[in-house]
Amino acid sequence: MKYTQLGRTGLKVSRLVLGTMNFGPQTDEPTSHGILDAALDAGLNFVDTANVYGWGENKGRTEEIIGTWFAQGGGRREKAVLATKVYGSMSHDGETWPNEDRLSALNIRRAVEASLKRLGTDYIDLYQFHHIDRRTPFEEIWQAIDVLITQGKILYAGSSNFPGYKIAQANETAARRGMVGLVSEQCLYNLYERRAEMEVIPAAQEYGLGVIPWSPLHGGLLGGVLKKETEGKRRTEGRAAETLADPAKRAQFQAYEDLLDKHGLAPGEVGLAWLLTRPGVTGPIVGPRTVEQLESALRALELELSDEVLTGLDEIFPGPGPSPEAFAW
Repeated sequence: MKYTQLGRTGLKVSRLVLGTMNFGPQTDEPTSHGILDAALDAGLNFVDTANVYGWGENKGRTEEIIGTWFAQGGGRREKAVLATKVYGSMSHDGETWPNEDRLSALNIRRAVEASLKRLGTDYIDLYQFHHIDRRTPFEEIWQAIDVLITQGKILYAGSSNFPGYKIAQANETAARRGMVGLVSEQCLYNLYERRAEMEVIPAAQEYGLGVIPWSPLHGGLLGGVLKKETEGKRRTEGRAAETLADPAKRAQFQAYEDLLDKHGLAPGEVGLAWLLTRPGVTGPIVGPRTVEQLESALRALELELSDEVLTGLDEIFPGPGPSPEAFAW
């Protein structure tokens, strides 16, 4: 396993992040535990979840599954770097009561306590804001986080789905309070969706945040979807089907698969390996539903992409270019 520092911190994390969003809704508890054990055995120590995972009437279920895994002992909690998130409503009756969501000091306090209980642990390594809260000032948010750090209930704070200016605003406010501030940003970033390169990733690099890309294969579209479709192994649905319905976009993905087929490379592994070459990226989040899918993701760590392949990928999926040049003279 390869490790790196999480942003400007001294915390060492694996270059792949185990995403757990499927645990509960799609993957049962025994299989989820098997994936967690396989990840830890491979040296993958960075585990990401969120309080809302489980979804619908089962919000919190994913954290509970991780908690029962920790409860098995064997150094599982001590070896893992645990990340979870706060923002979304935890209401199970479809009606959000006031102060049950967003980033007020009250909700942050309640959400941490509830997550700790579900996870069966007394501290969270990385506590992430799942979205920006336009109603709550960062002074209030950091006051709440400062208390939790002092209490030993969280160690670091991170963001998710933040625009560049909010990363700057958050960390400038934290600096005025003498706090470390955000140490990571979890954002949508992959070969097909590269808008984060304009503002989000530069802001993260400027302020020393590690970048943690989610949906690294863009919902499976970068995992060889056209070949699987032809072979009858996968039926494209939802947003993926809508994307491929556009002839120009379908041609892009066909060119991608043709390029990798020419070099004997697996599309899913290349999608992850490409992210590992990008400046500022700590590691992409992989969300396996089976141990076999985890093993495929782990192979990306050993994959070295040639200059020819990297150039070809940029030609097929060009980035937006730097800001402000991408939209100015």
